[in-house]
Amino acid sequence: MTVHSESLALSNASLSPAMLALAGGVFVAFVLLVIILLLRSASLRREQAEEASLRAGESEARMAELLKIQAEMQGRITAMAEVFGARQSELNQAISQRLDGMSQRVSSTITEQTKSTHENLQRLQERLAVIDAAQNNIQTLAKDVVGLQAILSNKQTRGAFGQSRMETIVADGLPMGTYAFQQTLSNGSRPDCTIRMPNGAPPLVIDAKFPLEAWTAIRDAASPEAGKIASQQFRRDMEIHIRDISEKYLIQGETQETAFLFVPSESIFAEIHENFEALVQKAHRARIVIVSPSLLMLSIQVIQAVLKDQRMRAQAHLIQGEVALLMDDLGRLDERVRKLQGHFAMAQKDIDMVVTSADKLTKRGAKIEALEFEAGGDAKPARDGEVPAKSVESRTGLLKLRVVDEE
Repeated sequence: MTVHSESLALSNASLSPAMLALAGGVFVAFVLLVIILLLRSASLRREQAEEASLRAGESEARMAELLKIQAEMQGRITAMAEVFGARQSELNQAISQRLDGMSQRVSSTITEQTKSTHENLQRLQERLAVIDAAQNNIQTLAKDVVGLQAILSNKQTRGAFGQSRMETIVADGLPMGTYAFQQTLSNGSRPDCTIRMPNGAPPLVIDAKFPLEAWTAIRDAASPEAGKIASQQFRRDMEIHIRDISEKYLIQGETQETAFLFVPSESIFAEIHENFEALVQKAHRARIVIVSPSLLMLSIQVIQAVLKDQRMRAQAHLIQGEVALLMDDLGRLDERVRKLQGHFAMAQKDIDMVVTSADKLTKRGAKIEALEFEAGGDAKPARDGEVPAKSVESRTGLLKLRVVDEE
């Protein structure tokens, strides 16, 4: 230790003052640098602490805000859960009600369908029974058709059949007195039917005869040659028949210039117009119109309309007279209504006068209620600004009435 101290002292002695001064400056600078570093580190730590405290405050504020938002979200979620629960219960209730109603409707529909099916089956059974009865009727009708064919094989019976159908159509469409059957004309011929036309016009002649033998031969022809021969025979018979109608029933001034040839079948009528066009044209030139049951019915309806129009024109003067009487009645009704209106107006005026009188009586009663009765003496003098009251003495002189005028 002593040796070291001595060596240190020798080294210190060997150092120059300049070096000592330089070492002291370096030491001072080092101390200052250390102090500056310490100050800077302290300020940095202080700034970091402040920044950390600020961040902690912001974090706490954000955490508080997050907690608040979370609380609000929880409240909203709770409210939404309650709303959803209520809506779900309402929806469940509505669905249950709908299901109940639907089940009721389905059950009622099934019941109605079951009832309807039962009724339909019952109706089907009834219709089957009707069909069975109709089948029996068809069998009976087949027998009748065979009998009808036997009847139509006779010429006179066949003519009576066509005439009967024509007479039925005419009788159903026209009133009595507008037609006649088997009426004798001036030349001695007797047409099957004559229809009286309006306005004094000549009657319309209808003939119901038809050559059914030739037509049956056409239908029953076994070969084209036989069919051709039957068609020629049918054409000749029809031409003869058309000529006979034109010569016998078309009388100038006594009958119409046109006559009807009645064909008792729609199918025959169609076949004639389809396969015998020349025959139809010849009938038109002879002023003979070939008509089927439907065309005859249509013609009858047209004639009925014409007859109705003629009767309406004949009764026009009666209608005008009735209209004139109706206008007179309307005039009297208008006059009486106006008189009644005047009576009502006078009655209203009287009612208004009665109401006015009642109002006056009410006012008079109010005035009488305001009267003051005095046992005697003169009336008190009126105050300043008051209207003096009128004194009215009774007949006995013992009672004075004080009348107060009011507006």
